[in-house]
Amino acid sequence: MNSEPTFREAVQEDLETTIEMLRDDPLGQLREHMGGGIHPDYQAAFDAIDRDPCQRLFILDVDGRIAGCYQLTFVPGLSRKGSWRAMIESVRVHSEFRDAGYGRQMVEHGIAQARAKGCGLVQLTSDKSRKDAIRFYERLGFVASHEGLKLNL
Repeated sequence: MNSEPTFREAVQEDLETTIEMLRDDPLGQLREHMGGGIHPDYQAAFDAIDRDPCQRLFILDVDGRIAGCYQLTFVPGLSRKGSWRAMIESVRVHSEFRDAGYGRQMVEHGIAQARAKGCGLVQLTSDKSRKDAIRFYERLGFVASHEGLKLNL
């Protein structure tokens, strides 16, 4: 790798590789569509993210290759004196680029984006079975201060 990694917003041409990264772990293999190509639901989600100014899908580019991705969502809120919050989701590092510190760079980039937006809080969730990911986020300063609950529909 010759150049410094750069961040950019995802474009249509990034979608297939991004989906492949979502599938490339034990949980992703259970919950992501595994057929070839881009399932229409992924395309619809990408289009919605692309249109929404409170949604950003970032690509980490290393030497012209996709090394990772994450989604950042800005949420207005009444609590905390009307403070905005940012949610970091779907942090993935391509298997060929793991263990090079790119996950940390992506989360730090998301935090910087949240600060620039004036957010008072950055939050994320990680499946409880992802023990390594939880330890990773804790090393970055995230605290399990709340119980997260989900309802699959």
